[in-house]
Order: sequence, then C-alpha cells, then structure tokens
Amino acid sequence: MVTVAGNGDAEPGRRDGWTDLPQRAAQLVELLRSNAARTEQERRVVEENLVALDEAGLFGVTVPERFGGRQASVRTLVEVGSELGRGCGSTAWATSLINVSGWLVGLYPERAQREVYGQNPRARACSVLPPHGTSRATDGGRVVNGRWGFASGCLHAQWALLGVSDTDASGTRTDQGLALVPMDELRVEDTWHVAGMRGTGSNTLVAEDVFVPGHRLLSVPGAMRGEYPTEFADEVLYRAAFVPALALSLAGPLLGLARGGLELVLASLGEGRGISHTFYEQAREAPATQLQLAEAARLIDTAALHLRRAADDVDDWAARGRHMPTFDRIRVRMDIGTIARCSREALDILLSVHGARSFADASPLQRIWRDLETGSRHAMVNPAIATEMYGRALLGIEDQITPLI
Repeated sequence: MVTVAGNGDAEPGRRDGWTDLPQRAAQLVELLRSNAARTEQERRVVEENLVALDEAGLFGVTVPERFGGRQASVRTLVEVGSELGRGCGSTAWATSLINVSGWLVGLYPERAQREVYGQNPRARACSVLPPHGTSRATDGGRVVNGRWGFASGCLHAQWALLGVSDTDASGTRTDQGLALVPMDELRVEDTWHVAGMRGTGSNTLVAEDVFVPGHRLLSVPGAMRGEYPTEFADEVLYRAAFVPALALSLAGPLLGLARGGLELVLASLGEGRGISHTFYEQAREAPATQLQLAEAARLIDTAALHLRRAADDVDDWAARGRHMPTFDRIRVRMDIGTIARCSREALDILLSVHGARSFADASPLQRIWRDLETGSRHAMVNPAIATEMYGRALLGIEDQITPLI
C-alpha cells in the first residue's frame, strides 16, 4: 500500500523531543481500522483501542512531565491525531479531545493539577468550552449547574472541564469560566445519536449544584489574553495560545480521515478491477483515475502543510514566551478551515474514483465520509466563518465576528 502525505520519520526541524509519538500512533492504525466498525456500532471507543492507546502513552501527549506525561508540542498533538485518523475517525477525535483537555488541565494552578494527576497520572479529561452552565459564588468557590452537550470522550474520562457563566447575587454575568469537575459528580445523558463520528460518545453532561473550589476555575477571557494561572511559566507547552490550540486539536483527525480514504482507494486499485461500462480492464491505467488521484493527493498535501504551519506558529510563539498576536491567531483559524475544506474535497474525489460501491454498508469509505462530513462541521472549524475572519483581518478591520480568536 502506498502512503501519501504522511508524517514520515523524525524530522530534523522538529522542536520537541517526542518525535516517537506520531510513530507510535501510526503503529496502531491497523488495529483502529479493524475495530472502526465496532467502535461505531457500540457508540464508544472500544476497550481494545483504549488499552493500546494508553499503553503507547498516547493519552499523555499533553500531560505535564511532572506527573509522568509527555508534555509534547502542539505539532505533536496534531500529528498524533492525524495518524490515528487514518484508522478510525471516532477514536482519533476522542483521543485528540482528551489530549487537548489534558493541555487545559496544565493551565490550572498546581493544586488543581495535582488533584487530577496526583493519585492517577493516567487520568483523562474531557471538555466543553461554551458556557452552557451557570455558577454562583459560595464560600471557597462556586456552585455550578448546567447541561453540556457534545462532550467528546466523556465515556473514557475521569474529569470534565465545563464552560460556565459566573454571575453575581443579582444574576448579572461577571465572567466566563471553565470549571474542572470530577466525572463522578456529574450525570451522563445518552444523547449522541448522529450520522457520523458515532463512536466519540459525545453525550451530554449534567451538573446539579456541584461545588467547584476556586482553584479549579479558569477565566476564559483571561486565558484568551494568554493569562494562565499555572505557576510553571517555564513550561512552553502551557504558554500556547488558547483558542488556536483548542481549535487545532480538531484538525488532525480530519486530515487523518482523508489520508485513510486515499490509502484505501489506492489499495483497491491494486486489486486489478476495471471501470464499468468502459474498455478499461484496469482502472489504474485510465487517465481519469490518475488525474483524480493526483488531485486528491494534492489537496491532502495542502491540508497537511497548513496543519503543520499552524501548529508550528503556535509552538513558536509559545517558545518565545510572547502572547500570539491577533492576526496570527486568526490565520490559524483560516488554516484550520482550509484543512477541513481540502480534506472534504479530497475525499469527494476519492469516492468518485472508487465508485458507487463506496456507499455499501460494508465499505469503510462510507464511514470515513460520514465521519469527515460530521467532524468538519464543528463550529470551531467552519471554513466560511474562518474565511470571513481572515478577510477582515487582512483589511485591518479590528471588529471581529467572534471572541474566539
């Protein structure tokens, strides 16, 4: 099988010492691919995948080294997601979201980090950023109530980070925060019944009068300004720009799905099948096939280049110890929109090359298609919104259409 647009071996320009992590992810692709249908059917990542990921250290990509994690880079985070996506979109998505949630934990004060990892260095977290909950002040912290949908990875997590609106005694909103809460203090409602990414278990979390101590509350506006309460200012990973890091965690699995689709189509063309209703006994000999494959590969390569540029930009600014400028953060959003658009376009071409049989229930391509179409519609990925943001930034228009920059 030919692999196109892969990460390859350790690259000489890499800035972190964890070049083995994407390779470890690549070694699990066939396992994830063999379990992809079952992951979808069970609507959760199957246990065999979870064990393999855990043993490979792929849930610890962003966990502080102080607690035995890998504390890698944003570039490594997205490359791991891209490799896993070749095998199973749902597993890649859940793993990437768990890893970026681990990064979020690293932004909190050490006391909160120790509560998460002190007794269990392999603890996993999930997160929902939008402030679907409310919180009111009480002695030593706040009382949280709310419902948070689309909590990817929640079925495999011990902690959750939940967006809340902080209100005063009169009910006026005073801040937006992220509350770090043990999963055993929440209720999980089975609401994730969807066409794609079925195995992510992105159900709804419910909190009813849950007390959250002050050290487990993070100000979201402060975080977007680069103000993190962690005491370890020398840890480069936890200086990464807030929204770009969160958004990039979604992009790796999308690219991986397109790469996986290309690999499957290339393998099928090696089986000697022809093109129905033509004189081509070997589809691979048809110029139409060759041209379409080349165009799909180009789109995937384009997506990969944008992913790497965006991740490297975030890592570079973090390494400098400077808050990433607004324009650069917006360009990351544009890069992510480009990744989604190119990945979708590439897969659309590949489906045409493979023909109507792509949509047979037994074909993995139809699952890849549904997963990519679903995941690339995440609000943080939206190519149209990203394009509008980037156009305004290029024109020097300061007023933007979203605070999530």
